[in-house]
Amino acid sequence: MRIAMIGTGYVGLVSGVCFSDFGHEVVCVDKDPRKIEMLERGEVPIYEPGLDVLMHKNVEAGRLSFTLDLESAIDGAQAVFIAVGTPTRRGDGHADLRYVMAAAEEIARAARHHVVVVTKSTVPVGTNRQVRETVAAANPELDFDVASNPEFLREGAAIEDFMKPDRVVVGVETDRAAQVMADIYRPLYLREFPILTTDLESAEMIKYAANAFLATKITFINEIAALCEKVGADVKQVSRGMGLDGRHRQQVPARRAGRTAGRAFPTDTKALARIGQDHASPVSIIETVIKINEDTKRRMVDKLLDLCGGSFNGKTVAVLGVTFKPNTDDMRDAPALTIVPALVGGGARVRTVDPQGRREGEALLPGVSWMDDPYEAAEGADLLVVLTEWNEFRALDLSALSERMSVPRMADLRNVYSLEDALTAGFTAYDSIGRVGHAPEGEPTVQAAQ
Repeated sequence: MRIAMIGTGYVGLVSGVCFSDFGHEVVCVDKDPRKIEMLERGEVPIYEPGLDVLMHKNVEAGRLSFTLDLESAIDGAQAVFIAVGTPTRRGDGHADLRYVMAAAEEIARAARHHVVVVTKSTVPVGTNRQVRETVAAANPELDFDVASNPEFLREGAAIEDFMKPDRVVVGVETDRAAQVMADIYRPLYLREFPILTTDLESAEMIKYAANAFLATKITFINEIAALCEKVGADVKQVSRGMGLDGRHRQQVPARRAGRTAGRAFPTDTKALARIGQDHASPVSIIETVIKINEDTKRRMVDKLLDLCGGSFNGKTVAVLGVTFKPNTDDMRDAPALTIVPALVGGGARVRTVDPQGRREGEALLPGVSWMDDPYEAAEGADLLVVLTEWNEFRALDLSALSERMSVPRMADLRNVYSLEDALTAGFTAYDSIGRVGHAPEGEPTVQAAQ
């Protein structure tokens, strides 16, 4: 089957590469000449483990290509996927659909035969019907169908998620569209992965509801983590105890305490809240989730401020990790975008280390020094902050770090280490998220470790 993929961002490129690995002929289209030139050279413009290898394999096999020419890409294609950005619109919280509708118009003008227009972008309920109206208005003679096919990819594990999904959601209106989508996902159907076929609106809502529910779980454990600190409990043990309850499908993610939410969660929760408001059916839980997520970021800043004695001015702070999670270069809604500016704005000299975050981070985090080595960053520092749990930061020589620091203090905002680890290594102050492990500077080491 021939597929055209409009957009070579995260979703479009991963989807296009994986579809080609299914055996389909895939043409990825983008308006940015630099992206297409990079891809044609075999360079991947995003960081996703394993994507470069899979892309090279399918380009060499002749199943995957890249172009600026939408019309040639659509020629002969049974399905055209729209995988463009839908950022949150400033001011009203709506998802910005300009790029989706522009793509729909271009498809309508370029298509010469029946095609299924598939929305892969995350869009509010009702968008696919707007796509249908847009295509029909732009080309009343075109024979076409629309389909909704939301993505559920985790950055850092996107290929695994695509090839071995929990489920594939497909929203359609006609049997013809359903058959085309079934043919596209046939390799997964044959391996008995669930393919859920729904109406358009249900498919659109599943995406938002699923992400909002996950964001709610993360927010819930952040609230419990804050309470654990007050009462002397350990959020990791609390989470494990909750997760062993058979009524929970899986463990409440204590490892995400402090993370707030991921790449899509803030955008999707805001969009869902706005949809509820627009339909006079407010989703109060989600509105609260949004507020608590912002409060959690501010609470992290307060922890750092306490460790620095109430002022960042003149302090040197080493920040390990700026991406919102490991194994990605994505920084959208990362806690670093709140925490690092607060440090810089407070007068701190900030040194950052991240295996993949520098490319986006240099523009998003002005005023910081980028370094390649945690030990170099810690030289003469007054505070070490673990902000993203990259594997490179999970087995650091804490003694070597503390010896290099001017004042050995650690804020472990990913609970990678323990209070005992830090104190044994020579840190004089330590704080984490949702654990008893808080040792303010000046307290006796033995007492703090108990």
